[in-house]
Amino acid sequence: MKCHSLMWLVTILFISYQANANDRKEVVNIKGEVVGISNSKKIYLQRYYNKMFFVIDSSTVLNGRFSFSAKLELPELYGITHDTTQLSTLFVFVESKNDLLIKYDTAKGGRSSEITGSAANERYKQYLQNARNVNIEAFIKEQPASIVSAFVLYRYFSPSLTAEEIVKYTALLDPSLAQTQYVKLLKELPAVLRSTAIGVKAPDFTLPSPDGKLLRFSDHFGKYLLLDFWASWCGPCRKENPNIVRVFNKYKDKGFSVFAVSLDSKKEPWVQAIQKDGLNWPQVSDLLFWDSGPAKLYGIRGIPGNVLLDPSGTIIARNVRGEELEKKLAELLP
Repeated sequence: MKCHSLMWLVTILFISYQANANDRKEVVNIKGEVVGISNSKKIYLQRYYNKMFFVIDSSTVLNGRFSFSAKLELPELYGITHDTTQLSTLFVFVESKNDLLIKYDTAKGGRSSEITGSAANERYKQYLQNARNVNIEAFIKEQPASIVSAFVLYRYFSPSLTAEEIVKYTALLDPSLAQTQYVKLLKELPAVLRSTAIGVKAPDFTLPSPDGKLLRFSDHFGKYLLLDFWASWCGPCRKENPNIVRVFNKYKDKGFSVFAVSLDSKKEPWVQAIQKDGLNWPQVSDLLFWDSGPAKLYGIRGIPGNVLLDPSGTIIARNVRGEELEKKLAELLP
């Protein structure tokens, strides 16, 4: 019941967010050609919010074509998909009420699709092609009023930035973006990060384990404790799990343990991943995906992510993985 109540609350908050943004909405026409979908099948238009997609409209495919005419919040990111059970593969930035034309090949995925009518989509495509070499400060200064500048800072850079860096880079964005969800979330994040910074007592929480038993995080203080955020659907998390298993087995008898929070939305794959990866430490989840309570509490914007605590429950490190985690534990537990 608790999970369903929280999901209902998330839905209400999302609806409220959309209602408050009506003054930034314009009717936008989106027309497209689609390959790989037969007549009478549906194409869905989705609203992106907090790394999740919500269906807001649908269109029936006819002769390889689809269209939407919807009042959309501008500027913003939307998704187009033919399968709502999967994450949207086609990102579409809508920055004006100009018509958009899309060529969508479902077999090749969203990145190979062609979008005309929005310069933001071309800028985002250029970012993806050179993402590893992008300096976020220079990127924002090139086009401070671009919705892509705000989105890239929020989506790709904020997970690894300090509170001070987030404040600095957010201030570079043009005031015209202040009411976008990305800037609002960026402005909230520094306070959260400061409340879970190194040297701060770790905030407490209670969530159910796979068997439904409520586990309180603070009950596990008393050892060096790794608070690990992961999910069964997260490839990098699953690759990191063997390292955590190895380190756990090496140091568990010396005063080290792990407490894991999953950002899964379904119980079955979560439980299967625990068993398959051999994760023999406490596991909890509210099954709320990116609306996970502990993830918000600790400012987790990307996974795998973790927080390392000393025996008193004080945070001593964030996001230590691989060799860095083992080296840290070797210093603490020789």
